Amino acid sequence: MSTHSTNTAAPTLSHRRQKIITVASGKGGVGKTMISTTLTHALAHAGEKTLLVDCDLGLANVDVQLGVTPQHDLASVVAGTTAFEDATIRIAGEGSQSGRGAFDVIAGSSGSGALGALARTELARLRQGLTLIAAHYDRVIIDLAAGIDPAVTIFAAMEGPTLVVATDEPTSITDAYAFIKVASMAPRDDATPVDIRIVINMAETIEAGRKTYEALSRACANFLGVTPLLAGIVPRDSAVRDAVRHQSPLLTRSPDAKAGTAISEMAEAMRA
Repeated sequence: MSTHSTNTAAPTLSHRRQKIITVASGKGGVGKTMISTTLTHALAHAGEKTLLVDCDLGLANVDVQLGVTPQHDLASVVAGTTAFEDATIRIAGEGSQSGRGAFDVIAGSSGSGALGALARTELARLRQGLTLIAAHYDRVIIDLAAGIDPAVTIFAAMEGPTLVVATDEPTSITDAYAFIKVASMAPRDDATPVDIRIVINMAETIEAGRKTYEALSRACANFLGVTPLLAGIVPRDSAVRDAVRHQSPLLTRSPDAKAGTAISEMAEAMRA
């Protein structure tokens, strides 16, 4: 992988305003969950207390990718039968559950119904709960469901940046643009300007990834009046498929993987 940074210079933001990071995509199959899990792991490796929340009640797969079987999940939290703190699972770090790189997870629940099926009061309670539990962590990464369902964009409007994951596929670019369009018009919790950043995943080369970003960014600037920053370019890497197949975090399975290195660079840029 190129030794040059793949991140553009982001505006200086207080750590408080970056405590909650939502990860979104216009369509599925772009590697959004891998980005979420690896970013969480990278921040934990850097010494931060981190929580990953799989905020997808329809097609959740964070637990599958990490090889864990939760006793409780987000569906039981929404149902009111489990408290947020009781639904967390510890993903062990180096050598032990308290080792370097350990982080917490709240799993989603496949097949239990999408967020869009929840009543407004349930959505509000879930958002409030996520905001409250965030006070106990340095970072909370929220892996959103793919698409532009209003319930998804409501969570993208929470305080903090939203990373929109896209690939060079035309449908991915088109759907990422649609998500950015909807998200950029949603009122923010903290009344700050929208902070949307683009992650280009599965790039054949850094140059190709940058061209994909520039095409998407240019469309956003021309038609939406917003210019999302480039959060990072993640190269296509067979180590990702290997880690998913073995249900292991990428940084654990292949510490020197090109994709993992790129996401670790993203994490460091966020901490700067």
